[in-house]
Amino acid sequence: GKIHTPMEYKGDLASYDMRLRRKLDLFANVVHVKSLPGYQTRHNNLDLVIIREQTEGEYSSLEHESAKGVIECLKIITRAKSQRIAKFAFDYATKKGRAKVTAVHKANIMKLGDGLFLQCCKEVAELYPKIKFDTMIIDNCCMQLVQNPYQFDVLVMPNLYGNIVDNLAAGLVGGAGVVPGESYSAEYAVFELGARHPFAQAVGRNIANPTAMLLSASNMLRHLNLEYHSNMVSDAVKKVIKGGKVSVGDGWGWC
Repeated sequence: GKIHTPMEYKGDLASYDMRLRRKLDLFANVVHVKSLPGYQTRHNNLDLVIIREQTEGEYSSLEHESAKGVIECLKIITRAKSQRIAKFAFDYATKKGRAKVTAVHKANIMKLGDGLFLQCCKEVAELYPKIKFDTMIIDNCCMQLVQNPYQFDVLVMPNLYGNIVDNLAAGLVGGAGVVPGESYSAEYAVFELGARHPFAQAVGRNIANPTAMLLSASNMLRHLNLEYHSNMVSDAVKKVIKGGKVSVGDGWGWC
């Protein structure tokens, strides 16, 4: 489930989520955005994957007050981690039978930082000739996701962009409460909500949606090679939704 995040303003790793990612080196966050049969949205039959580098970028937690009233927040982009997440995205596409990877960036403005990320994605793409590769500026990507999300297959992007696009894409299929997520390092895997929306207003109101958490648990079981048990959980969730046994009203889609 969602981990409580303390509110501290020290410019360091106050978030338990971020500490866990840093400690375990959970560099790749994967969010599979897929329509749920029985729940109608503006866009149906969606099936796309967002892969986010989540150990550097704007969320490097390097902030300080350089002068009174002036805050500097450092965005860190490295060749090693950009190449690593790009390779992860192409390996994922290959393993899952996906046809295309789109690198999302803002290299037109941040020519060095995002420029390095984009260059690394292009270099890695050359090693996977069977996977189609294209690029898209982040602001255009957000618009295209709303207008025509079917053009996307696998999207790979730096930390902050992925955080935003995860939530945007979740809204296309029902909200933060219906999208599972998973994070990977070379050794570990952590399964959690895909959009990570706290929705504190749901506390005590009996309207929180458990779908994303249940599907995340199903994904964890599949990762542990417990395919039968994984299918039992996911099939039960989908059956309930498809059969209209849940109330699609206020709070649906929230986590």
